[in-house]
Formats: sequence, structure tokens, C-alpha cells
Amino acid sequence: MRVVSGEAKGVTLQSVPGTGTRPILDRVKTALFDIIRPTLPEAVFLDLFAGSGSVGIEALSQGAKRAVFLDLSKAAVDTIKSNLQKTALSERAEVRHADAFGYLRNTKGVFDIIFIAPPQYKNLWQESMWLLAERPGLVSTNGSIIVQIDPSEYEKLELSAFEENKARRYGNTLLIFYAPVKGQEEKRSKNSIS
Repeated sequence: MRVVSGEAKGVTLQSVPGTGTRPILDRVKTALFDIIRPTLPEAVFLDLFAGSGSVGIEALSQGAKRAVFLDLSKAAVDTIKSNLQKTALSERAEVRHADAFGYLRNTKGVFDIIFIAPPQYKNLWQESMWLLAERPGLVSTNGSIIVQIDPSEYEKLELSAFEENKARRYGNTLLIFYAPVKGQEEKRSKNSIS
């Protein structure tokens, strides 16, 4: 596992010890960043269920302004910090040993890209999406949410605040891309005035 492009290109990243995480394959990561690269400059990136931090680190390497990494596992948090040091990207990163759902319920942050790659087969990605639908202001107007799951976990979600705009399958990895529903920003403004 390595950084595939940008200022830390070629740096080998540590994996989280044990079998609790599923690292993204380099070819999937390359394909993902080919899609999102135009939106990365100056973006604020949230890497939920961050594992080794590989995806958030890639975002920083390719031009994101800042990245927040969250994981409940202490081993994962230690791995993320080590990988950030190896890539010299620590200054633009915030690493939190925290529950993803608690963070989403309480943060006042606004993110341009949220990446969700939770442990498999536990419905955690759906829970994350429902929670984000309750707090659509966490995603910037032109922002996006990207979910990485096994294709067998997929289900179509009907969300008032976000719509699925594309999905890409790479072997046993499915990436689903969501964007804010157009007009949602106006609704938010009206609700906050009343």
C-alpha cells in the first residue's frame, strides 16, 4: 500500500495490525482519485472509519487543504499518525480516536468530501448516510460523499438531502458517489431564518 500520486507519491504506508480493517487496493484508489482530483484543491476531507488513513493521506498528497481522520481503534489511530509522519503531511491533518456516529452528530465542521469505508456487513455505511441526511450542512454545497463497500452490501437509499450520482465497481469493491440535492441549500437557509 502506497501513496499513488502528489507530493508524497511512492511513500509506502503501514497497514493496521490485525484483520479488522480492509485497506483500499492501490488500483481502486487510483481510479477513485482520477474521478475526484478536480475537486481536491483546497478541499476539506473527512476520512470516516479511516483505518490506516490511506485515502485521507492520498487526498492531502494530491492537494486537499486539510483532512480529518476518525477511527475507533487505537491501533488504527497510531497507524494513521505514523503514516502522516512518514509522508510529512501531519501539519494539515487532524486525527481523532472517536466514534464516527458521535462525531457526525456533534461536529460543527463542513466538509467538501466525506469518505466512508466502514467494517463490512454491519450496515454502518447506511447508518452513516442516514445521519448525514439529518445534518446535510456537514457537506458543502458542491461537496460529495463517497462510500466504499462490498457490492453485496449495496442498496438504493432514498435520502432527502443527497442523491446517488454514480457508482463504480472494481472487482469486489464498489464506490458509490453522492451529491447534495440541488435546492437543498435554499431550504436550509429558509429553515434557519424561521
